[in-house]
Amino acid sequence: MPAHERVEHWGDESAEAALPGRRLSALAEQAVRCTAECCGASSMVAEPDAERPGAVTHPDLAGLVAVQFRSGDGPIPAALERGEPVDSADLLHDERWPEYRAMALDSGVRSSVTLPFRRSGLTVTLSLYSFRPGALEDARHGPVHALGEFAASCLVRDRSYRAALTELDHLGNALRSRPVVDQACGIVMHVLGCDADTAFGVLRRISQGTNRKLADVAAGVVGRRGRGLERDLAALMD
Repeated sequence: MPAHERVEHWGDESAEAALPGRRLSALAEQAVRCTAECCGASSMVAEPDAERPGAVTHPDLAGLVAVQFRSGDGPIPAALERGEPVDSADLLHDERWPEYRAMALDSGVRSSVTLPFRRSGLTVTLSLYSFRPGALEDARHGPVHALGEFAASCLVRDRSYRAALTELDHLGNALRSRPVVDQACGIVMHVLGCDADTAFGVLRRISQGTNRKLADVAAGVVGRRGRGLERDLAALMD
């Protein structure tokens, strides 16, 4: 696939494409295709206090990723900490990361490079693997760099889009519940002889005290038309 077509694919606005796992899977697969001597790739996204979704092009690579976070030692944790590419030209002679190194060599991996891409508190890592030593020395300067940069930008955009949808959903719920809340406030005002602000405060105190949504409390008040609520509501005014 030509480079411009890969970029266009990353700009896909469909719901499935916007999922982090889909983005990361596409990044890893495309990175392998455009990197000579690359036998596989893994990608993941890290945010503070959030899960770390990831993708691998081969099941064996999932273990290589897992052992790094289990031991806290490896090229991915190092790249996340430094914000710089971390590579090993030949794991056979590299004394760093003993657990990662042992598993990589057992899988036939002789060299690897991990590239981090940071955007707005989010870091995407792209790790490339090769069966040959020294085969990935130029990878950080190749097309995978552009793919990683664009992937990070897309993931940040996706995060903002999801946040906007959540806010819109909350706003829609608030607008739908507004009429019943207004009716309940009117009933409370009539029963207690209070103003609108005081009536709303009473409903909110009931909501907080009973761990129920304000709209549900309001619906209950409206359903009873204020009957039998005089004593209960008056107690909340004390």
